[in-house]
Amino acid sequence: MVKAAYTRGSGPGTASGPRILIVGGGYVGMYTALRLQQKLGDGEAEITVVTPEPYMTYQPFLPEAAAGSISPRHVVVPLRRVLDKCRIVIGEAQRIDHAKRTATVTTLATEEEAAGPVDIEYDELVLAPGSISRTLPVPGLADYAIGFKTVEEAIGLRNHVIEQMDIASSTRDPEVRAAALTFVFVGGGYAGVEALGELEDMARYAARYYHNITPEDMRWILVEASDRILPEVGPEMGTYTVRELRRRNIDVRLETRLDSCADRVAVLSDGARFPTRTVVWTAGVKPHPLLAATDLPLNERGRLKCTPHLTVDGTEHAWAAGDAAAVPDVTADDGRECAPNAQHAVRQAKVLAENVLASLRGQPLTEYSHKYAGSVASLGLHKGVAHVYGRKLKGYPAWFMHRVYHLSRVPTFNRKMRVLAEWTLAGLFTREIVSLGSLEHPRAEFELAAGGAPRPGPEDLSADSAPPPPAPGTASASGTGSPPGPSSGTLGADRRPDPEADASGGGAD
Repeated sequence: MVKAAYTRGSGPGTASGPRILIVGGGYVGMYTALRLQQKLGDGEAEITVVTPEPYMTYQPFLPEAAAGSISPRHVVVPLRRVLDKCRIVIGEAQRIDHAKRTATVTTLATEEEAAGPVDIEYDELVLAPGSISRTLPVPGLADYAIGFKTVEEAIGLRNHVIEQMDIASSTRDPEVRAAALTFVFVGGGYAGVEALGELEDMARYAARYYHNITPEDMRWILVEASDRILPEVGPEMGTYTVRELRRRNIDVRLETRLDSCADRVAVLSDGARFPTRTVVWTAGVKPHPLLAATDLPLNERGRLKCTPHLTVDGTEHAWAAGDAAAVPDVTADDGRECAPNAQHAVRQAKVLAENVLASLRGQPLTEYSHKYAGSVASLGLHKGVAHVYGRKLKGYPAWFMHRVYHLSRVPTFNRKMRVLAEWTLAGLFTREIVSLGSLEHPRAEFELAAGGAPRPGPEDLSADSAPPPPAPGTASASGTGSPPGPSSGTLGADRRPDPEADASGGGAD
């Protein structure tokens, strides 16, 4: 164990005042740090942000990125450029000893240095590590499924879907063709429904360029354990969504669970079996495991107990918001907590930053209060549902509202303009249907030229072959790593983590 070389007065945002440590670079982490650096005076405090990635992902745009409507670079925000007065540490907090005001962090250099994790000391702690996928002990899930919470997963899934169409177009084996053209999505919340809607729409469009594939050849299946999908938009809009998806020949199965996906066969609780090369798991999220490695109070669901002021209950100099925090909803009369979604996270970050400033300056704190405005969801190009401030919209108006709302919420003017430009150009030209799966193995061509063994292509893997075992420490459906390349012919669990176990499947941090 070594002490971090992050001492007072060194690096950007130098200060001799309190040290503020923000754990997490998602919605809450980035917006809190941004507001703090804007409001703090010179030398008033120093801010350190610990995050696994050097960017913040705007997750509502992941389905459109997967469908090719938005470039993947434009759904992420570079933290070093936005938080230019903060110290950015790319790494993961392993544990936090708040009694000693110390966070133990592994960085990208930890393994190279062979000196173990570093300790970062702080005076004020903001915890916003987000969440990870809530997985179940389903046979084959860790080997064959993929989540949908990171930009890597979204682009990997897009490449995979297009590649499956290539496999189906070229194979002479009807069983391989059927499995390649069967896509199973588990979870009827926002992540699952939007990902399915956008990818099906993209694949339907792409089918016109294949001489032997029609949209009717593909089988898209949505599996949901409850009796409805998209509960956030209400029963009426949820029923409309089911009807709309079924009109597009999407097989929506309610009150059904995935019992197994071993050996590339999806087995459902209603007895149905589907050979498939694609299982997308979006069945909810749970608190980040870091929370259990702290000495801070947790509720029965593993989230931090917080007050309406966004302080950790019964603890001084500790703050939290977003997925990690159980924040009382003061606008509700039944004692419920704020839902872990982006709508609350962005607003909580503003109040959290103001309260940290007020605490440093000896001023009174403000309660977080926001009445849920409603929800919007995209079901593909020009298709959507919305329930906002009591008004219900569907079809094109809902899709248009979805785009306008999220364009207004994506951080930075730079990203807003880039996304708007892409949407404008997409309206003038045809959609892109290119799979760039080779990007996931950029050295493959050189390895072959240098005399190494080439990686197996999809044609080398039969329908009953199994993928190579994952590397140590990556064989969990919520583990770390990158999505396997499309050349594997399947989507496995060797990937980055998928960020309270709600049915939405979308995190707030």
